[in-house]
Amino acid sequence: MSAKAPLPQNDNVAHALAGAGGGILSMVLTYPLITLSTRAQVESKKAESNLTEAIQKIIAREGFSGLYSGINSALFGISLTTVEAMIAGAIAGSATVIITNPIWVVNTRVTTRRQEPDLEAAGGDGGRRGKGPTTLGTLMSLLKKEGPRALFAGVVPALVLVINPILQYTLFEQMKNAVERKRKMTPTIAFVLGALGKLFATSVTYPYITVKSQMHVAAHNEKKEGMSQALRRVIRDEGYAGLYKGIGPKVTQSVLTAAFLFAFKDVLYEQTVRLRMARTKA
Repeated sequence: MSAKAPLPQNDNVAHALAGAGGGILSMVLTYPLITLSTRAQVESKKAESNLTEAIQKIIAREGFSGLYSGINSALFGISLTTVEAMIAGAIAGSATVIITNPIWVVNTRVTTRRQEPDLEAAGGDGGRRGKGPTTLGTLMSLLKKEGPRALFAGVVPALVLVINPILQYTLFEQMKNAVERKRKMTPTIAFVLGALGKLFATSVTYPYITVKSQMHVAAHNEKKEGMSQALRRVIRDEGYAGLYKGIGPKVTQSVLTAAFLFAFKDVLYEQTVRLRMARTKA
């Protein structure tokens, strides 16, 4: 039996489809961790709970679907995030942040909506679980009550977060160069270095993620805060630990997303190339 011919590695269409498919699959698998992290960032200190308790509370109050609140808006944002990765650089990242900020404002509102007292009461003892607003409903309500400016709440800390991938890839390249001077680079080593780079970048920038989430859910009748004011308030009320609420699920989600993305992309790329080659021969 003859060996299979090697697949071409320069099929840009296949790379694009595999990357998009891998991104969607990895987002679906890890989205509950985004929900847990986002809610931890915006909940009061008194309401804090550990990871297991948080999962149990969400499932008990909202059902399993509560772990996927707002996923449709998150999936819509994947294509824009991909553009950022492809274009790269601070300018492209900043443009992407400005364009996608409204999406993530709505996503954060939908993700955290179940914690509002009136919605919890709707799902009280003996009653049905209250069904929260849809992404479109949340968007229309936000525009009606708070105006278009509310869609850009938290855009300043979001712009600061543009340095996250820059830090990640800079550290990755430095570690990669150090490794290649001593041994051959392998996919496993590349993944470990990528995970370390992501861990470092997330640890440095996470306080801005927390502040951004809190600014996204600030009510229209609350006093609007700037980024520095929000940082000082969190430190004053909760200490420096308050800036890192929910970092466990976020770091886990980031690392798992990278792992699933690499795994799915290779498989999807191979299958896409084979399908395209079969169609060409037909």
